[in-house]
Formats: sequence, structure tokens, C-alpha cells
Amino acid sequence: MQLLLLAVAPVLAIITYIYVQDKYEKEPIGLLVKSFLLGAFISILIVLILYVFTGNLIPLTDKFSIWQQFVQAFIVVALAEEFSKYIIVRYYAQPKKDFNEPYDGIVYAVMVSMGFACTENIMYVLEGGFSTAILRAFTAVPAHATFGILMGYYMGKAKFSNNKAKLNLTGLLLATIFHGAYDFFLFINFIPGISIGAFISLIVGIVLSRKAIKNHQRDSKFKDK
Repeated sequence: MQLLLLAVAPVLAIITYIYVQDKYEKEPIGLLVKSFLLGAFISILIVLILYVFTGNLIPLTDKFSIWQQFVQAFIVVALAEEFSKYIIVRYYAQPKKDFNEPYDGIVYAVMVSMGFACTENIMYVLEGGFSTAILRAFTAVPAHATFGILMGYYMGKAKFSNNKAKLNLTGLLLATIFHGAYDFFLFINFIPGISIGAFISLIVGIVLSRKAIKNHQRDSKFKDK
């Protein structure tokens, strides 16, 4: 039970932070919970299906090949996982009438991402124990949050733009790039010291995420109401 709480705690902390930052027009709790659950179950299911195809089409035959690890990080893992989240935000959350300002893109994308991260984190923590829980609370879980924020920033803009498809796909692409970079530096840990690149990409993602949140807060149409 203690490990389960440790796995869930960082997810709840991030959800609370993002919800509090929605300063001017809160989203319905019901939609937030459904988005989280879709991320926790449907997104995971989509990823597992995609892994079957990509694992067969792009087999990893040499774990010390930088090129193969690049493909593994950016396409097999990052694109599959971010696409699974994107599908839910795009076809479940974005069409909702309550999705009525750009910041909502961040809210719903993070809820879906945290649903995914919660399921993933529980599996890793139950297997790896206390040290894994502490490490992932400050690395993998915040990383998933930044991927969600960056994706949601553009999907929030897309809802109210004539360039909807372009902005939606920009969000997916940016999330995939940051996710891929984070994983790639971890995957090539056979190169001494290279893992620091993952933490650098996470820090850059956090900085950009804070800026994205502030930009949408500043531009909220509910700000002066």
C-alpha cells in the first residue's frame, strides 16, 4: 500500500498544480476524471497495440547501436505513447463545449498524460520498490507532465484557430521530440555520463511548460470576468 501511495502521489501533486493554475474558469471535475481514466486505461491499451506492430517492424537487434536506440526512443516509444494521448485529447476532450479557452488544452492533455503516467508508474514502482518511486517522482512523472503541457499548449490554440490540424500536429510533434530526447539519453547509458542529457531535456521542458502556462493564463478570455 505504501508503494502504491508513493507511485500515485507525484501524479496527484501535478494534477493539483495544473488545476490550480486554471485560474479563471475551472473545468468540470467529471470531464477531468474521465480524461484521466481514459489516459490510464485506453491510452495504455493503444500503446500496447502499437508496440506489437512497431516491435515487429522495427526490432531492436543491437542494444549498443546508437541509431537503433534513437529509433527505439523517438518512434517505438515516444511517438506511440504521445500518439495514444493525442488521440484521446483530440477526439474526446477537444470537441467538448467546456473546452472553451486555450488553457483547457493544457488541462486535458495533462489529465490524460497523468492517467498514463499513473498506470505506468504503479507498474514500475511495484516492481522496483522505494528507490524507483523516489527517482520517478522527480524524473519520469514530471517528464510526462511536460510532454502533456507542450502538446496541450498547441492543442488549446488549435481549437480556436483556422489552422487546427497544423497546430494539433505541432503539439504531437513537440511532445514526441521532448519525450524521444528524454528516453534516448537514458537508452544510450552505455556511453558514460550521457544520461545527463535526459535531465537537461527535462529542465528545458519544465521551463517551456511554465512559459506555456503563463501565456495561456495571460490570454484567457475569462481573465477580466
